[in-house]
Amino acid sequence: MSAPTTSMEAAIQTALASVQDPEIRRPITDLGMVREVTVDPTGRATIEILLTVAGCPMRDKLNTDITAAVSAVPGVTGVQIGFGAMSTEQRQALQASLRGPGAAEPVIPFAQPGSRTRVYAVASGKGGVGKSSVTVNLAAALAAKGLSVGVVDADIYGHSVPRMLGITARPTQVEDMIMPPQAYGVKVISIGMFTQGNAAVVWRGPMLHRALQQFLADVYWGDLDVLLLDLPPGTGDVAISLAQLLPSAEILVVTTPQAAAAEVAERAGAIALQTHQRLVGVVENMSWLELPTGERMEVFGTGGGQTVADSLTRITGATVPLLGQIPLDTRVREAGDQGMPIVLDAPDAPAAAALSAVADRLAVRRESLLGKPLGLRPSGR
Repeated sequence: MSAPTTSMEAAIQTALASVQDPEIRRPITDLGMVREVTVDPTGRATIEILLTVAGCPMRDKLNTDITAAVSAVPGVTGVQIGFGAMSTEQRQALQASLRGPGAAEPVIPFAQPGSRTRVYAVASGKGGVGKSSVTVNLAAALAAKGLSVGVVDADIYGHSVPRMLGITARPTQVEDMIMPPQAYGVKVISIGMFTQGNAAVVWRGPMLHRALQQFLADVYWGDLDVLLLDLPPGTGDVAISLAQLLPSAEILVVTTPQAAAAEVAERAGAIALQTHQRLVGVVENMSWLELPTGERMEVFGTGGGQTVADSLTRITGATVPLLGQIPLDTRVREAGDQGMPIVLDAPDAPAAAALSAVADRLAVRRESLLGKPLGLRPSGR
């Protein structure tokens, strides 16, 4: 009489393998989260699940996904799920499996020679040019294209990325690893997730460096295609730390058409000369306002983005393109305040289309050269 039940338990285990942990994005069966599966003679399944921490914020999501997967198994008449918490030893084993063998100490995966993640540092010379809005919308647009995307809100003093993505959840900690919250397929970490209310962060250089280092090394990012860093304005401590921690990061400069803003943006881009980082391009934000008549009102002047691109091309000796011009649109602000990027909320809006076009140009995963023949031959003597 036990054979049918055993067969059904195996089918349930197979169904559970299709359920991914919402934070880690790996099957719960691979993560050791399924403690026990039993089926009574009436076909009612009882499943014991071990959460990484007792107060896991994704418990309801797991409950829904597991119930749906198991209910689809033929013969199952009901599903009862019990939640427990992993022991210290189980969490340590999970951490070791996620980091992989030989990686006991936290390392920055994006700084390793074999990393295929494109890292874009979104910079601006001054505040108020819409750098965070550009970052958030590029991240959402890239994720919508099917890429695995992460965002580090490195603007420690002016953090705003979680709000713009509608994230209110706090990160989950597994031993000394941090699981970042997600929204619209984008993983996000921000100092705002660790402060009380709207408290100000009053830190100096060494603490800023350590915070950025922890965001990059202690957070479990998984296998990202693209990582975006929303930098603070200017060329201060965070920009210098980034160059030290992620020398392969590429700089994306955001400016407005205004001449004064363009001059400051050039300084932000010119730091690449000192840090030996690549400038991927310039984005001109708030380029014009489209009037009901179809005319364009150039509220902040014209030409600033191209001026910055040309100047940085001349300074660095490498082509720095103007990747796009984003028109003024009140819906960009409204969508950000509501936690829904405009590229998702109103994808046909001119600003959304322009942002998506920039994302198209950035949506390229770096190919690793590890293990690949380079086609080199020794020259004749």
